[in-house]
Amino acid sequence: MLLVHADQVVPVSVLVSELWDDEPPVSRLTTLQTYILNLRKMFVAVTGLPAEEVTRSLLITRAGGYLLRGDQIALDVREYQRLMSAGCAALGLGDDVTGTRRLTEALGLWRGPALVDVPLGRVLESKRRELEESWLMASEYLVGAKLRQGMYREALIELTALTAENPLHEGLQAQYMRALYLSGRRAQALEVFHRLRRNLVDELGLEPEPQVQRIHQAILNAETDFEDDLRVIRPFPSEVGATSWGRVRVRAS
Repeated sequence: MLLVHADQVVPVSVLVSELWDDEPPVSRLTTLQTYILNLRKMFVAVTGLPAEEVTRSLLITRAGGYLLRGDQIALDVREYQRLMSAGCAALGLGDDVTGTRRLTEALGLWRGPALVDVPLGRVLESKRRELEESWLMASEYLVGAKLRQGMYREALIELTALTAENPLHEGLQAQYMRALYLSGRRAQALEVFHRLRRNLVDELGLEPEPQVQRIHQAILNAETDFEDDLRVIRPFPSEVGATSWGRVRVRAS
């Protein structure tokens, strides 16, 4: 909780809720203070800093909560956010080469699902979903940039796994259709569209969105000049999310 909200005061009430949900023990405040004390001891051991310095400048007590100073530690998630933002900015300026490089570096920091070995309460589960969504967004932008650069086979390798894991993700499925078609596999591209449409109708009662249908029609007509809606890059915050503690939730900024 303190790491993923570095440089933010995490309220005691939120920490208690995350640790014990709706059934906190009577000793919750004392137990939480013990956890904080143990964390400070761990930081003393690994940093060599005096206990007073750790308390004053690293894991700090604030009114109503605790704050972990992010400028004192190296976090993969922050480097991921920096690279992701730089990659999106480059794509937004039409620089697919730089965007591809930065997004590849960002995704290379991942080692499996977010927070995979952490017990999740409501706030951390929300943060996990947010991180996973940002990973999908980075992957979608990366394969789009590769397709624009003619890297069809490279994009196909990534899209094969991504689309299998996300059968209802229309953006990824549309890119898979394009990659297959531009690689000379028109029949397979059409199969992807029909499978997507069947899944959407059966599971959600929805037709594919207009962009996907336009790509399908372009493939049917053997066109090569696809409209590239992905050139419009959605804004991505410098931090993965902005926190609102009033209802114990995390939302995208």
